[in-house]
Amino acid sequence: MFFNSPFLYYIPIVLQVICAVHCIRKGNQYNWLWLIIFLPLLGSIIYMFVEMFSGNDMKKMQNGMGAVFNPSGKIKKLEENLRFADTFNNKVALADALLAAGQTEKAIALYESCLTGTFTVHDHVNMQLIYAYDAVNRYADIISLAKKIYTIPQFTRSRAHMVYAMALAKTGHAAAAETEFKMLNGRFSNYESRYQFGCFLIMESRQAEARKLFEEILNEASHLEGKEKRDNRIWFAQVKDELKKIGVV
Repeated sequence: MFFNSPFLYYIPIVLQVICAVHCIRKGNQYNWLWLIIFLPLLGSIIYMFVEMFSGNDMKKMQNGMGAVFNPSGKIKKLEENLRFADTFNNKVALADALLAAGQTEKAIALYESCLTGTFTVHDHVNMQLIYAYDAVNRYADIISLAKKIYTIPQFTRSRAHMVYAMALAKTGHAAAAETEFKMLNGRFSNYESRYQFGCFLIMESRQAEARKLFEEILNEASHLEGKEKRDNRIWFAQVKDELKKIGVV
């Protein structure tokens, strides 16, 4: 009876949605999205076992199912929590949910309202606000905020630091941007930042330096295994694409 149920029709669709959302959020779309789209069931199963069934990722998927299929429900609950108790933690939780749901302007307003009194400098809020500013191209605000938290240890090797470097580059501060990118250019780490550094070098007409950096990244990739390699696969693929554009690979 179950195998004749119309419920079976929806299984590939549900799996496809779960995998596509996970894929896009993790930045894996260039490697996996077409497989998920054109082979919904098989592609989704392969993706889940390769990319999702790895400890914390599986736990996150389970915990986030409600948010994937009903983000407005999660936001509504957090809004009710905030109305009941207008606290710093409730504001931040709602702002995080709004940012994840793409309601960036609302998230920005909430984050900014949090930065008062004893919370003027708060690591999580400031970094989330940098990501939110980046989503709406507020590069001057990124630079201003990054300078306030620049000396915080967590900032040094963070993605927010990379966003700051990119903001400097996009506002014409090439020398300052290069300084920040170089701070993030450590071997066997920070592959997204190093990919962006290579793109910056190309924009500065320094293709030979970009080529050298990209080749170093691919050489390191050949020595990586397991989750670390999977998590950075998108950047390795994009490095290869950039090398093709400048006449290599």
